[in-house]
Amino acid sequence: MARVISVEAERFPIAGIFTISRGSKTEAEVITCTIGEGAHTGRGECVPYKRYGETMDGVRDAIQAMSGRIADGISRAALLDAMPAGAARNAIDCALWDLEAKRSGTSVASAIGAAPTRALETAYTLSLSEPEAMAAQARANAARPLLKVKIGGDNDIARIRAVRQAAPDSRIILDANEGWTDENIVANLAFAAEQGIALIEQPLPAGHDEILRHIAHPMPICADESVHEAKNLSALVGRYDAVNIKLDKSGGLTAALVLRDRARELGFGVMVGCMVGTSLAMAPAVLLAQGAEFVDLDGPLLLTRDRVPGLVYQGSLVSPPEPALWG
Repeated sequence: MARVISVEAERFPIAGIFTISRGSKTEAEVITCTIGEGAHTGRGECVPYKRYGETMDGVRDAIQAMSGRIADGISRAALLDAMPAGAARNAIDCALWDLEAKRSGTSVASAIGAAPTRALETAYTLSLSEPEAMAAQARANAARPLLKVKIGGDNDIARIRAVRQAAPDSRIILDANEGWTDENIVANLAFAAEQGIALIEQPLPAGHDEILRHIAHPMPICADESVHEAKNLSALVGRYDAVNIKLDKSGGLTAALVLRDRARELGFGVMVGCMVGTSLAMAPAVLLAQGAEFVDLDGPLLLTRDRVPGLVYQGSLVSPPEPALWG
């Protein structure tokens, strides 16, 4: 029986404004791919990312261009060769995983060796702003065990100090989104170490991070924009201590599993992160993140509304997906 694909662009309002070093947004723009086969359907969600030249229309068109191959029953393995890594492949790959689970009655968690699954402690993200505003965000979330703090500007030492004073008991990840420079990174790292920061994420622009081989790492430094696929990982040895795996970068769960395993082989710590999307995008990542050192899957917590059914969040704990959502 031929498979039938449908593609939908959706928008979910963000609670307030989400700001990083590259700009701000007030809604999550996502593409949902649904693949039907007989009585069964599978879904996958992706978030087109301007940083990599992706647009809503472009990603939707790339998914629709695969409709013939999907109808003919393309496998997830063949999909890796048929499409480049990125959001479009992610949506199709995750829809295929979900479809396989629905058809077979075997959960994705079991298929990838992640069962039995457990609830995970996720970071909660604080948007980039002035120090006083960031302190207010931190104070409001000081009971959360792990905060991810968006930085990446000229006043980051003041931001770090303000957030640490406002949330003295939380572990903190700093995410500069490529916003630091060769001139300020050493001072910023030293101050972050004084403040007990747990992890620094992508301090320098991808491709302009060679200095990381030659300066002290007083806490682990995690690659985000610098890492996409497993084949590129060996070049990061000596520059980074950990890698942030996102399904929209790797191009789906299939490739992300390979990336995670290769990262382990090379001695990297593993963080599993996300773009700002709904529970449908987070669901496969929760399975990928079983056993990760850091988990940043708070997308639905940043939205005014999520999908129904969605993932269950209790404080900063996110539970694995139920089959009605995904997998």
